[in-house]
Amino acid sequence: MHELGITQNIVAIVSEAARGRRVRKVTLEIGALSGVMPEAIAFCFDVVAAGTPVEGAALDIRKVEGRGRCGTCGAEFATPTLYTSCACGSRRIERIAGEELLIKTMELEEEVA
Repeated sequence: MHELGITQNIVAIVSEAARGRRVRKVTLEIGALSGVMPEAIAFCFDVVAAGTPVEGAALDIRKVEGRGRCGTCGAEFATPTLYTSCACGSRRIERIAGEELLIKTMELEEEVA
């Protein structure tokens, strides 16, 4: 389950960016073609976040559908798998969405002066 390692990296990146402030919410974008299981990230998140500034933060995972552009006819279309071909029959597909794994946003508690 490589999602455990990925979740550890996400928590480390967010913790570093928070600079000691508590994190209230983390929003991720996970592409359908990324090879990452959003459910596994969610499962690992609370355990990995324990003892870090991310502990107790809400996790919002937004799934991004696969999309491609045909290199033959230029059409853009949904690609539910890596092997989806264009309606014109071409397999020359440029992936334009669905392979990402992004930390989109994080919400921090306000600093008390």
